[in-house]
Amino acid sequence: MPKRILTGTVVSDKGDKTVVVKVERKVKHPLYGKIIRRSKKYHAHDENNSVKAGQTVRIEETKPISKLKTWKVLDTVETSIKAKAAEV
Repeated sequence: MPKRILTGTVVSDKGDKTVVVKVERKVKHPLYGKIIRRSKKYHAHDENNSVKAGQTVRIEETKPISKLKTWKVLDTVETSIKAKAAEV
């Protein structure tokens, strides 16, 4: 069975080897038809602590690593302006 790959924004990198990734999706409301945003947060494994808050990353489903972590960071898609400013 193929592993799911999602794209989201890192909202927290406080944990050791762990990041929290917020994944947003757009859904059509069943009655009114308006497009609304739904989001969910995933705890993902980041082995080298290389990902910072504000970056957009791709995460892949894995076997359970801990109680909350069943995802791992694949790579960084782009870095936001806020994250670049925090590095300087």
